[in-house]
Amino acid sequence: MSLEELIPSNHAKSYLYSIFIRRGLVLSTLVIGLSVPFFGLVMSLIGSLLTMLVTLILPCACFLRILRGKVTRTQAALCITIIIVGVVCSTFGSYSALAEIVKSLRG
Repeated sequence: MSLEELIPSNHAKSYLYSIFIRRGLVLSTLVIGLSVPFFGLVMSLIGSLLTMLVTLILPCACFLRILRGKVTRTQAALCITIIIVGVVCSTFGSYSALAEIVKSLRG
C-alpha cells in the first residue's frame, strides 16, 4: 500500500502500476522463499520471537509503565503473569526453531 500511494492518483495508468507493484512484491517473496534454505524455520524463529513480544510482552509492559502509580495489585499481578507466560512461550518457540535449524544444517 505504501508503494501504491506514491503513484499519482490522477495518472491514467495508476491501476496498471498497482498491478505491477503487487506482482513484483509477490515474485520477490517467491524468489526469496525458494532461494533461502530453511526459510520456514527462519520465519518460525522470527515469529516466535516477535509475535510474543508484540502481542503479550510489550502491551503489558507499556501498560505498567504508563500507569505506574495507578495500577491495582490485581492488574499488576495479571500483567506480570502475562509477561512471564509470553517470555516462557517465546523461549520455548525460539529454542524449538533453533533446534530444527541446527538439525537441518547437520543432516
